[in-house]
Amino acid sequence: MPVTGRTWSAVAAMAAAMTSVSVVQADVLDIKTLSTRSDRVSGGDVLVEITQSDDAAMPVTLNGVDVSKAFKAGAAPHTRAGLVSGLKLGANTVAAGGKTLAVTNYPITGPIVSGPHQTPFICTTANFKIFMGRGTMQINDDTTFGPSLDKACTAATKISYLYLPKGGKVLQPVKSVADIPADVAMTTTTTGATVKFIVRYETSTIDRGIFQSAILYDPADPAPTPTAPPKGWNRRLIVIQGAGCAGGWYHQGTAGGSNIQDTMDASLLSVDRLGEGYGLYGNTLQNASQSCNAVLSGEAAMMGKEHFIETYGVPVYTVSLGCSGGSYGSAQPADAIPGLYDGVLISCTFPDPLAIAMSGSDGHLLTHYFTKMAPGKLTEAQQVAISGYKGIKAFIDAANQSQRTDPVPARADIEGYNSAVWNPVVPAELRYDPVKNPRGARPTVYDASRNMYGVDPKTGFALRVFDNVGVQYGLAALEAGLITPAQFLDLNERIGGTDNDANYIAARTVGDEVAIKRAYQSGLQLGGNGGLADIPIVDTTGNFNDDSGYHYQWFHFAMRERLAQANGNTDNHVMWRGKPVPFNKSWAMFISWMENVAKDTSSRPARQKAIAAKPANAVDGCWTSQTDFTNEKQVFGHDGTACNTALPSYAFPRYVAGGPLAANILKCQLKPMAAGDYKAAFKPEEMARLKRIFPGGVCDFAQRGVGQTGVVTYASFGPAPENLVYDITREQ
Repeated sequence: MPVTGRTWSAVAAMAAAMTSVSVVQADVLDIKTLSTRSDRVSGGDVLVEITQSDDAAMPVTLNGVDVSKAFKAGAAPHTRAGLVSGLKLGANTVAAGGKTLAVTNYPITGPIVSGPHQTPFICTTANFKIFMGRGTMQINDDTTFGPSLDKACTAATKISYLYLPKGGKVLQPVKSVADIPADVAMTTTTTGATVKFIVRYETSTIDRGIFQSAILYDPADPAPTPTAPPKGWNRRLIVIQGAGCAGGWYHQGTAGGSNIQDTMDASLLSVDRLGEGYGLYGNTLQNASQSCNAVLSGEAAMMGKEHFIETYGVPVYTVSLGCSGGSYGSAQPADAIPGLYDGVLISCTFPDPLAIAMSGSDGHLLTHYFTKMAPGKLTEAQQVAISGYKGIKAFIDAANQSQRTDPVPARADIEGYNSAVWNPVVPAELRYDPVKNPRGARPTVYDASRNMYGVDPKTGFALRVFDNVGVQYGLAALEAGLITPAQFLDLNERIGGTDNDANYIAARTVGDEVAIKRAYQSGLQLGGNGGLADIPIVDTTGNFNDDSGYHYQWFHFAMRERLAQANGNTDNHVMWRGKPVPFNKSWAMFISWMENVAKDTSSRPARQKAIAAKPANAVDGCWTSQTDFTNEKQVFGHDGTACNTALPSYAFPRYVAGGPLAANILKCQLKPMAAGDYKAAFKPEEMARLKRIFPGGVCDFAQRGVGQTGVVTYASFGPAPENLVYDITREQ
């Protein structure tokens, strides 16, 4: 039949109808969450992305209710993204085009993976000064957050605004968004946007901690959404960590953003970073002096990042900055929760709080032996040789860090020892005392993480992981001829151990093997095999000092050694040492590295991307001044290289006892001893005595430790059932 005009019209109409049908029935290829894992959502909303075969609109439902209006064109081709609100607690279903996504929603107060809430827990919102953090933000404003509204320490969200005056260096509070001062400065971000230097500053509560975020945003502009972020945001996110550990238990926190002067610019209200367009956030429970529990701080960071994304959008990358307690506040969650941080810049480094507490516990036993058990029997030089540290002051300062394992108040011990460290906001009547309040809260690194370690059913005290069975204290000093066989034998025969209350006992301490395994699985003992394997890591010296203060160089090398053991090399790790390292230079190198990684859109593994993306100046070295850099592989020691001559590093007691530089064997495997194992010449009766001292054998540090394993990534300690390592509620 010939094609007439009417026929063409009919064909065209049919084609249009078919096209319309095909648009409505576009294939949904994928549904995923963008703000967090779908099984760990919090707060009742989540950013969702739908990938389709074309750009057609189609119905999206949450638990059968249409939520299509929440979706708009996404950043990638053929995607739509939307903030889905109204999730119920527990299981939810997002559906589109015949595909579904299971979403599990938890309360904004937590917990998700950190186990039951710590009790007691003191709320601090009423007195929390929202512009005051650790260090100097220099903002003259004493505005407080507000009263807590419930037992979870929830407070009403407060949005504040600050601005930078023209020619100024300090942010000033905005009294009214309807009357922004006329002298507001302009700033140009790293992505080329020129905007008013006005900062939106949120203070709210997440995971029972006080959450704060800062970002460039002019309140005259449309309200930000995750699909329409502020034009001043460069789409890069910085997470700020606190510092410390001792006293980090049983309270919400009194300090927010951290800024450790002379080390790094790591403040929530950093004028430099905000002016460049970065978004920043932190939580008081990411501050180790307020929560010395890496699983809880990681959970708070995870929930905070989710909230930031659901408010402003998905960042190109997220990095974490921290010094001292902020170094492990960055490294431990990065390892345990891959993808939480895409890079870390750390300083004053410790691998974890346990490294401080365990070396401190060894040192504490040694100081007790030197001063109480055998006073005057060893010279100061011999004591230093047994300790591994540079000098007696360095040794005692490190030994006194065992105080974070001691719950007994006002214990009399060597000068500088301070047992039972508390933040003053925790009332005295809630605190543990073995006589006056034996059921009180216990101020130790173990009890702060009881959900991970487990508890002794007889006492309710957290299980402990310190173990010195088979440890030959002073072994290297003996082999070097610095102490005699008789001194070595007396030391190891009488050094003893401590009990669960940190009282000295004659027997060696036996760590709980189940708790030891959980320390590794949880990441409380940093493994380096998780997320840290795949991201840029820049480790810098803060204020170099191996003479006192316990921020010693060996901790940096212990972390690096763990990374080497876990991954075969440390090619994604750069170490700069100095007095201190100039932060502006380490920051520039680090961010250059991060930008290079972000540009790599290939499908190769993340570790390969991180290593290949290193800029030319991302090499080991030391800064002998603020301008003089020595390009040199950093190695542990106090001689043999230019950097070690300028910046010598010293050891620690268990290293002198034959332990690894990684300091990652909590409990050693044992082996029989023989006279041929020692350079020192033991008499037959001395060898017999040595065998009596170590009836089960001595440490075999050539083997992995008892229970030693890698971190379980995305681990849960309840209530989330996925990757559940341990649930303490099942034993109560």
